[in-house]
Amino acid sequence: MLSDVSTVAFDALGVLRARGPDALSFLQGQLSNDLTHLTRDRALLAGYHNPQGRVIALLRVLQLAPDDLLAVLPRELLPTVIARLSKFILRAKVKLVDDSQSWRITGLVAGAGGAAEGSAPAAEASLVAALPAAADSVAYIADAVAVQVARQPSRWLLLTPAAQLLAAGGTAAAPEIWRRVAVAAGEPQVYAATSEEFVAQMLNLDALGAIAFDKGCYTGQEVIARAHYRGRVKRRLQRFVTPAPQALEPGDAGTLADGRTFKVVDAVQRADGRCEFLAVAPLIEGESAPAVPEVTSGERLAAEPLPLPYPLPS
Repeated sequence: MLSDVSTVAFDALGVLRARGPDALSFLQGQLSNDLTHLTRDRALLAGYHNPQGRVIALLRVLQLAPDDLLAVLPRELLPTVIARLSKFILRAKVKLVDDSQSWRITGLVAGAGGAAEGSAPAAEASLVAALPAAADSVAYIADAVAVQVARQPSRWLLLTPAAQLLAAGGTAAAPEIWRRVAVAAGEPQVYAATSEEFVAQMLNLDALGAIAFDKGCYTGQEVIARAHYRGRVKRRLQRFVTPAPQALEPGDAGTLADGRTFKVVDAVQRADGRCEFLAVAPLIEGESAPAVPEVTSGERLAAEPLPLPYPLPS
């Protein structure tokens, strides 16, 4: 129902465009997912890593045509990502550009609350009804591109040409609506403050289907594969909530009450002022790796652990 959908304008997201006959093969050698599974109707989440396997950026990749790919990522990381990728183009027939000015990016969240009641214009209702119904599936609505990024609750990214007026429907909401749902879903994001801080598995990219362990080489692949096959991942993304109102930002570091150190990946304020956040920290007993006790001085954060909605690889 349209009345159950909230819309979020994503000025902080940008679009990298890769064009040329070698666009797909070039990115296949750079990103962690297997882009041979990318189709016009299916998007993929992938990581771009440095040679040490640490995540430079997370990209949601879409294929407009075999020689025309879009990748959505935080706009603040676009110059770095394009500059680093460009060093490896060599003789490949591909052109990388920041195409952010050509697109308006909107997030749509089903059942997030705060949406308008009553009837909606037929054009808006038709657009929402045309949204893809399966995770990672893509639909083309006029000249816009919609991809479903999650199902519980359903969320979509809608990319609309900047010159085109296309009403997304629903009620405009603050970006915190999207962020709150993403944090609850255990979905990491990489910002400038955390770029190159975490190895892929520390962000649970293996649990989220953003790594293909059976594809060929890509930048950082050796470190990521070694961590996978030798089971050396002792720090992973986990979910917490503070016991009292507190502000945390990506990149903040501290110590939990049990002595484990943590670094914030993403965070959002709840209505009561408490902060729900995702942080990379040593795993506790009963998880897929043993705890790593860390004795540090200074103030400790008595954050309550919350469950992730997906299992961690054993």
